[in-house]
Amino acid sequence: MAQQYRFNKEQASRRPGITPLKDAIDQMLEKYRLRTRFDQSYVTAHWDKIMGSAIGSRTKTVYIKDRILFLQIESAPLRNELVRAKSKIIELINREMKSDLVEDVVFI
Repeated sequence: MAQQYRFNKEQASRRPGITPLKDAIDQMLEKYRLRTRFDQSYVTAHWDKIMGSAIGSRTKTVYIKDRILFLQIESAPLRNELVRAKSKIIELINREMKSDLVEDVVFI
């Protein structure tokens, strides 16, 4: 006969000393001082989500170096509009990351 799986609530509960995976990864990032690099790569990978698809599709290059966000925008009118909205871009990114990741924006 085939064995049936039976859920045992006592064995499934968390025991003292067991850390959830999210907390363990956060601890590892802090311990090895990788948090800022992780956050920078997150912003680069999720640029479309943070700024919207209209801006994301017209952006060629996005990277962060020394707390400065570098953007290469294809559209001149969009670049003009974003130059005026630098503080809003900085605010959006820092709010998304819940830290002061970006201090300035440079358009290349």
